[in-house]
Amino acid sequence: MLIYLSLLKESFSFAWNALSTNLLRTFLSLLGVTIGIFSIIGVLAAVDSLEREINDGLSSLDISTIYVLKISFGPTELEPYQYQSFPNVSYDEFQMLKRSMEDIDAVTFTTFSAPESIKFEDKTATGVSIVPGTNEFYDLENLKLDQGRFYSESESNSGAAVAVIGYEVAQNLFKNTDPIGKRVRLYGNKFTIIGVIAKQGSGLDLGAPKDESAFIPVNFVRKIYGDNNKSKVNALILKPKKGVDQDEFIATLEQKLRNYRGLKNDEISNFFINPLKGFADFLDQVTGTLTIIGVIISGFSMLVGGFGIANIMFVSVKERTNLIGIQKSLGAKNSFILFQFLFESVILALFGGLFGLLFVWIGTMIASSFTEDFQFILSTSNVILGTSVSAIIGLFAGIIPAIIASRLDPVEAIRTGM
Repeated sequence: MLIYLSLLKESFSFAWNALSTNLLRTFLSLLGVTIGIFSIIGVLAAVDSLEREINDGLSSLDISTIYVLKISFGPTELEPYQYQSFPNVSYDEFQMLKRSMEDIDAVTFTTFSAPESIKFEDKTATGVSIVPGTNEFYDLENLKLDQGRFYSESESNSGAAVAVIGYEVAQNLFKNTDPIGKRVRLYGNKFTIIGVIAKQGSGLDLGAPKDESAFIPVNFVRKIYGDNNKSKVNALILKPKKGVDQDEFIATLEQKLRNYRGLKNDEISNFFINPLKGFADFLDQVTGTLTIIGVIISGFSMLVGGFGIANIMFVSVKERTNLIGIQKSLGAKNSFILFQFLFESVILALFGGLFGLLFVWIGTMIASSFTEDFQFILSTSNVILGTSVSAIIGLFAGIIPAIIASRLDPVEAIRTGM
């Protein structure tokens, strides 16, 4: 054991001498490993950060939720000319499903609208996402109120001019004053504020952030724009009861909508059923693909880095041929010479890998300082992976030079090195 510790110390000394004596050569040799590790771990760190952000966002959503609309959340086998003419889902379809599907825990009808401005006296909140929906929207989206209440079923059905605003909208319009009962102008009409949504913070929303949104009865929007406005995209949002098989639920849902629309057996469904679970799986596939592509591209840098390490080791063997001969003549075994150069190769590669990890860490710090809502992370597992990959690259890059060094004839080595 002591001999190998001595060997490790000696190899580290040789590696350090190689670094300090031939700085330019060492820098060029280690640059490939540094760039390779920086690229691979940088990609993995970015993907890990993205996955954490997505998972944190999805954790606030019910994964069993299903969206029905004329747009697909993921790839589709249909051609663009087929789905571009799909009709909007309708309020009548919402009422039909609400009456006829027994396994529904909650269902709401909503429409996606362009951002609007909300005015109160001399203050204006711009870029507010207007979310028209039925009263069931509150329970289905698990909204929490900071003040006031959400609109009732009667207000939803009649299309009352009431609004529930997000936290940031309330701050922009009312600051520290009580917004409940205040009247604001939206769509050229006066709306009464009846509630404020509790601050949600950053997260994954299928739409605009709730802090920057305003919720109004969908029937108010229907009275203004009608049911056939092509600039609006309507959606049904459903949540099956607990314990219900989602595949069976989706099959029943599809059949009821097909029957309601009078579609024949040989006709395609002119709507998309988007389970939130499928959307989450699609995001996992995207992040997985990004990881694979990033690792493949970064692998070329690692290959170049491996060749750089191999090159410096061949030069090292050449420069120390005389020393190898002396060591062997004094009784050093082939394995001692072999491990000496392997240790040196691994140590040199680790230097490059550690520099690469250092640059990734600095990069995550800089990137995180510029983004408040998205934090880049360098996990312990990625640090271990980067260190391990560096060691493996050093091992493979140094194996051939180490074998050549260990097999040198001591007499020839001393003569050649003189």
